[in-house]
Amino acid sequence: MKFTLSWLKEHLDTAASLDEITEALTDLGLEVEEVFDPAAKLRGFTLAKIEHAEQHPDADRLRVLRVVTDEGEKQVVCGAPNARAGLIGVLAKPGDYVPGIDTTLGIGKIRGIESHGMMASERELELSEEHDGIIELPSGEVGQRFVDWLAANAPEKIDPMIYIKITPNRPDALGVRGIARDLAARGLGTLKPLAQSAVEGRFASPINVTIAPEIAAKAPYFSGRVIRGVKNGPAPEWLQKRLKAIGLRPINTLVDVTNLFTYDLNRPLHVFDVAKVAGDLLVRPATPGEEILALDGKTYALPEGAMVIADQNGPESIAGIMGGEHSGCSDETTDVFLESAYWDPIAIAATGRAMKINSDARYRFERGVDPTFTRPGLELATQLILDLCGGEPSEVVEAGAVPDTSRAYRLDPARTASLVGLDIPEAMQRATLEALGFRMEGDMAQVPTWRPDVLGEADLVEEIARIASLTGLEGKPLPRPRAGVPLPILTPLQVRESAARRQAAALGYNECVTYSFIAEEAAKLFGGGADAVRVENPISSEMTHLRPDLLPGLLAAASRNQARGFSDLALFEIGPVFAAGEPGDQAVQLTGLLVGSTTPRDPYGSRRKVDLYDAKADAEAVLASIGAPAKSQINRKLDGWWHPGRAGNIALGPNVLATFGEVHPKVLKALDVKGPAVAFTVQVANVPFPKVKTATRAALDISELQAVERDFAFVVGPQVEALTLVNAAAGADKALIEHVAVFDQFTGLEGGQKSIAITARLQPRDKTLTDAEIEAVSQKIIEKVEKATGGKLRA
Repeated sequence: MKFTLSWLKEHLDTAASLDEITEALTDLGLEVEEVFDPAAKLRGFTLAKIEHAEQHPDADRLRVLRVVTDEGEKQVVCGAPNARAGLIGVLAKPGDYVPGIDTTLGIGKIRGIESHGMMASERELELSEEHDGIIELPSGEVGQRFVDWLAANAPEKIDPMIYIKITPNRPDALGVRGIARDLAARGLGTLKPLAQSAVEGRFASPINVTIAPEIAAKAPYFSGRVIRGVKNGPAPEWLQKRLKAIGLRPINTLVDVTNLFTYDLNRPLHVFDVAKVAGDLLVRPATPGEEILALDGKTYALPEGAMVIADQNGPESIAGIMGGEHSGCSDETTDVFLESAYWDPIAIAATGRAMKINSDARYRFERGVDPTFTRPGLELATQLILDLCGGEPSEVVEAGAVPDTSRAYRLDPARTASLVGLDIPEAMQRATLEALGFRMEGDMAQVPTWRPDVLGEADLVEEIARIASLTGLEGKPLPRPRAGVPLPILTPLQVRESAARRQAAALGYNECVTYSFIAEEAAKLFGGGADAVRVENPISSEMTHLRPDLLPGLLAAASRNQARGFSDLALFEIGPVFAAGEPGDQAVQLTGLLVGSTTPRDPYGSRRKVDLYDAKADAEAVLASIGAPAKSQINRKLDGWWHPGRAGNIALGPNVLATFGEVHPKVLKALDVKGPAVAFTVQVANVPFPKVKTATRAALDISELQAVERDFAFVVGPQVEALTLVNAAAGADKALIEHVAVFDQFTGLEGGQKSIAITARLQPRDKTLTDAEIEAVSQKIIEKVEKATGGKLRA
């Protein structure tokens, strides 16, 4: 949104400086993006008077001037035809930067004559394109700053332009009057009253308007009137300058008036040439195959159902977006139909997006203009056209009705302190809302029709705090609890997630945070890709579906790293995954990925490729950190993206706690990852929570007696799992056997058999074990293992 300072002052009676206004705008939420101040580049130039002028001895077109300045008399060489004695002009001294020629002046010689500066033209100072001669001023004092002279005699030449960014929820600030209202509420001036009066129609409108019933909800209200006998042509200089200052090209008076109202009062309008309109106007949906040549010179195919304003020959305007070239106004136009309507924001946004048309009208209508200002805007525009173009107005024709947007919310003064942290007196809160156009009825605030963004009590607090300025907030420490230990803030699941994250980082993994959206092809590799998790409006073609697993994002990260020369990776991520599209169909996972080798190269041969046992060990470590039971089962009911022979689940019966192993080669190939790659996935919420909840840890139980370790080696069949052997040994004496672990495995024995060696740690509690007791436990272990595996103790 662009406007000039003088334009703003037509709505705001203020003595505030430009800096004060721009600072206040940003503080109010109307962020200033740019300020173009013509006076800033003119501050060094002063007025000077030519005392004497004579012909240059060596140049026919040059004159040598004696110029009276604030620093005394100086000699200046000048080539302007109007340089003469007695002229008061603008002097650029040595050291001054002249913007029109992009030069910093110095003392120079021109054809052998020394020149101490230059007398400037308007183009050299970027005031206009005039360069036939130097600036001539009717009056002025020698040494006076040129910007001060302009401020007193020609302020429009140094009128600053302000460019602010408007957030989508503030359509009222898309008009200069809305911006002035905010500044007045802040206290930077007084909002001037907007004179509104109806223009009396002198004849019945020859053009009537109808809204088709099927789109009445999309086009609630339409008003217009004919003005005949207008004299169109170039707009007055003040109107052209106003539009040029904000980057708009003046076209003709009628069109320029509609552009003025768009930016001045946030009231888009449109004018039809009556001579080119056949019959009455009908607001209707477009039919298949219809096209329109728009005012931008392009022909558009109209989407079926798009709102158009049509006459008997077809569409003449894309409603609320852009008019048609056929019925546009030219300098020969004598009779016009002036339209002022209110359109449904959703319908305008949908049509504009489908047709890929961006216009000032669409920009405002899709954000929401003031519906009650539709008819007053028509009346004000009619009066301005009559003032500038003459003519005779008809009676107003209308279709539909202004929608009722009235609503009120209760103002609770105490909520400003609780929600924002500002202590603002109730009287000031009420005064702020009234200054913004709210109407107070007791403790209820009636929302003005130009504020569609105010939809609740909290929005009232936001408006009060915005006008009061959030810079008044002071940092204060949080209140301490009155007594005792404060209640925990995090849920048990959040605490568990934090513990799992810390453990993964401690294991040497680097945390990744990837998008929750992935491509459909990647989702299908991991059991996803259904329509239930498809994103309606994806931000790219590679983010069309909610992720069914964390592995796709980690594998994509690994692929990018490998492409940049990093082959050994340890990555993890913790976050939600989505089985379906409903809120309850998501779960929290922690997934780790190992790619390449375990360690950097060294001279000791310790480097090796990662394998499934690395993933299994890390999965068990993460499970232990979040309180998973030490005893669990391993099964192979795997999903398709795991290697079928080199992966497994860690489970408690049917409840899968984690999955570990190699990633399937076809998945690695599809995602362009060079193996080996192993991973583990921990289902954080599947780990059972303790039945007894306590804020303290259990007492540390350490025996003072010496533990005993015994090693056993068993020859078993090739299909026997080591876990079966370990569980059997641990169950031989649950009270005495503290720990059992595999420490060696040897394959290739006769008949394909293998040797598995385990160590069992015996921890007595009440007395030291005798040799007989140790031997008895050892015999139980042997019997249990032989019975469970069918193997034999290795000789």
